[in-house]
Amino acid sequence: MTDAKHMNVYRIAPFYYIHVLDQNTNVTRLEVGPKTFVRQDHEKVLLGPERMLIIPPRHYCVIENPAVRDKNGKVILDSNGQVKLLHSDVDIRFAQEPFSLYPGEILKQTITPLKVIEPNCALRLRAVLDFIDDQGQQIRAGDEFLFHGPGTYFPRKEVSVEEQIKAIILKPNEAVRLRAKKEMTDRDGVERETGEEWLNRTVGSYLPLAYEEVVSTVKAYVLTDKKALHVRALRTFTDSVKRKHLHGEEWLVYASDAETYIPDVYEEVVGVVSVTVLNSRQYCVILDPVGTDGKPQLGKKKLVQGEKTFFLQPGERLAKGIQAVYVLEEDEGLILRCTESFKENGKVARNPGDRWMVRGPKDYIPAIEAEVVLRRKAIPLDVNEGIYVRDVKTGKIRSVIGNTYLLTENEELWEKDLPAQVEQLIVLDPRYFEDKTGLPSVIPPRDKSKVITYRVPHNACVQIYDYKSKKARLIFGPELVMLGPDEQFTVLNLSGEKPKAPNKIRAICLLLGPEFSSDIVTIESSDHARLSLRLSYNWHFEITDRNDTKEVAKLFSVPDFIGDFCKAVAAKIRGAVASISFDDFHKNSAKVIRASVFGLDENKRINKRLVFPQNNLVLTSVDIQSVEPVDQRTRDALQKSVQLAIEITTNSQEAQAKHMASRTEQEAKGHLERQKITDEAEAEKERRNLLQLQALSAAVESTGQSRAEAQSRAEAAKIEGEAAVEQATLRAQAEKIEADIELYRLTQSRELELSYRRLTSDLEIEMAKRLADIETEEFKQHVTTIGPKTIQAIATSGPDNQVKLLQALGIKSTLITDGRSPINLFNTAVDLVHTSPSS
Repeated sequence: MTDAKHMNVYRIAPFYYIHVLDQNTNVTRLEVGPKTFVRQDHEKVLLGPERMLIIPPRHYCVIENPAVRDKNGKVILDSNGQVKLLHSDVDIRFAQEPFSLYPGEILKQTITPLKVIEPNCALRLRAVLDFIDDQGQQIRAGDEFLFHGPGTYFPRKEVSVEEQIKAIILKPNEAVRLRAKKEMTDRDGVERETGEEWLNRTVGSYLPLAYEEVVSTVKAYVLTDKKALHVRALRTFTDSVKRKHLHGEEWLVYASDAETYIPDVYEEVVGVVSVTVLNSRQYCVILDPVGTDGKPQLGKKKLVQGEKTFFLQPGERLAKGIQAVYVLEEDEGLILRCTESFKENGKVARNPGDRWMVRGPKDYIPAIEAEVVLRRKAIPLDVNEGIYVRDVKTGKIRSVIGNTYLLTENEELWEKDLPAQVEQLIVLDPRYFEDKTGLPSVIPPRDKSKVITYRVPHNACVQIYDYKSKKARLIFGPELVMLGPDEQFTVLNLSGEKPKAPNKIRAICLLLGPEFSSDIVTIESSDHARLSLRLSYNWHFEITDRNDTKEVAKLFSVPDFIGDFCKAVAAKIRGAVASISFDDFHKNSAKVIRASVFGLDENKRINKRLVFPQNNLVLTSVDIQSVEPVDQRTRDALQKSVQLAIEITTNSQEAQAKHMASRTEQEAKGHLERQKITDEAEAEKERRNLLQLQALSAAVESTGQSRAEAQSRAEAAKIEGEAAVEQATLRAQAEKIEADIELYRLTQSRELELSYRRLTSDLEIEMAKRLADIETEEFKQHVTTIGPKTIQAIATSGPDNQVKLLQALGIKSTLITDGRSPINLFNTAVDLVHTSPSS
């Protein structure tokens, strides 16, 4: 410290120092306390007072530019008295007596604890200078080596610390992959080249050497009977079981080889292969199978049938996966096609392209030289059902009807197409002719391979034409029609609407009748009166012998028989009406029309029927539904006469209704007067009763009011008293509840506070115990680390030094006192005599 009064006087305390520069000689010297330093005029204090460096045990510091010392540890001065320094050098100093820094020395690294290396750890060190280690080995600059724990590392100036390494803990079924940084010898004594990689499978902790680099930790694959490991060689090498593998070779490792497998550094795991299991009802085809020599047979196939369990070798694959055995019933079959020449069952030779069928019942597994084209099932057919079958070789089409049929290998179902009109008409009810505008727009789907059936209704017929034989046949109902492959229905295009228009109705079924048709015919009389007739005709087809083909063929000889007979009848009616006047026709319309249509016999009587010989159509009656004039004047005249007749009838009915209404009104008035008199008498009686009741009500009202007021006051007082009592009771209950809640709250609060304090006390006690245990353990470890001999030496170091000092002086006994404490000289003398009897 600097004296505040005298700036040139420095009082240097113990363990302090200063640096003083002599400006005459330009030399800096060191002054160490305790002392009082008086600065001269030619001196200058450059540093200080500074505290000496005190390095505690297990610490160190680094000094740059250290002073040069001789063998005895004394600092060497040059000829000028300046301390010699090792410039650009460092000195590492450990625990020692407090020391000061000489001029020029620099504290490069402050006091630092020594590194304690735990077990399974090490420091990787690198030599920066050549030196000889404690074992006498020569270490070159650039060499790397390890300092293994447990232990305390004392640094050296020739060595730099690169990193701290932790040991890798290898569990069972684990290995560490290592790489050599340079040529070296591993822990097993194997010479390794730079960049070489290998595995260490030792279970436990593994500490890599200085020139070993940890690439990764490899875990073992657990192999079972259901799993195998697919491995590929990355280069040519020999594995752990002395088997040589070429570059790119692939193989499987099974559970029989090893329960757990750790891939080598030159092995690549492609994947885990699961076992392929086939039961007794399964099979598979393996492509590119591996032969007995272990090499894949490219382009070949192998059939494997169950029951079997196997692994697919590298390069093998299943053609279509695991397939089930074909179980064919009695009505089933398989169509096969040959892809390679072979002999089936060693007997039947099959060439590529051959097709054949295997019929059930049986279990069947196709050969690898054949493929399954189609699986077929027999088609059950009733008596009225059938299918169209086409032979793919000859192209011939036939229909199979009425029995269960299984298509052969050269047959297929043939679909028969029908015109759109026929498709629509088959869906409709065949008993009626439908206008084509009413046909459904969406036709339900039909199985075109089934034989087309059509139910011909009763009293109807259908014509079917065979385009192959060029013949037609007619079928009368009720009957079921089944079309052959080359047959088609004859479609009728008939007239429809009113008046008739051609091609309005499509039909495949001709109804034989009796039926009726309606038509509107416009006629003109001799006096040029035009009328519109609405007529209805009854007709039917008359066939005497259905087995007569010529007679039957006439039915379809007229394509539009409705339009034909309607036109013929209309012509006859127009010719008959044109020769008579309107008045005559209006009076005898039915007779004129029937006579014109059916004609007159020899007796001038109207015939009962009209026959069309072209198609045997018979017209039996004509019904006149309405007659309407077409001319407006004629229509007005008819309407006027009709209105006049209606008006006369209406007036007569109106007069009669007025007379009846007047009579009814007079009777009603008499009844009303009589009822009025009776009602007035009844009203007077009720009025008298009302006055009596009013008087009684007034008396009751006067006496009841006072009574009601008294009762209400009494009730009010009673209610008020009861309310006061109830209020007091509730107030007392409320105060009791509040007191109970407050008491409960205080109780809970005190209990929680006691629990909190108890837990706090327990935690403090536990903490104190643990701190005491820690301090005890720390002191025990310190004592154990230092050792009893060291402790004994420390404890007796003072007296031992004194004894050695006295022995060096040759003094046998001595007594040292400060003169302040009294001493019993008698006892002292006795002790001296007992301790040294020789004196």
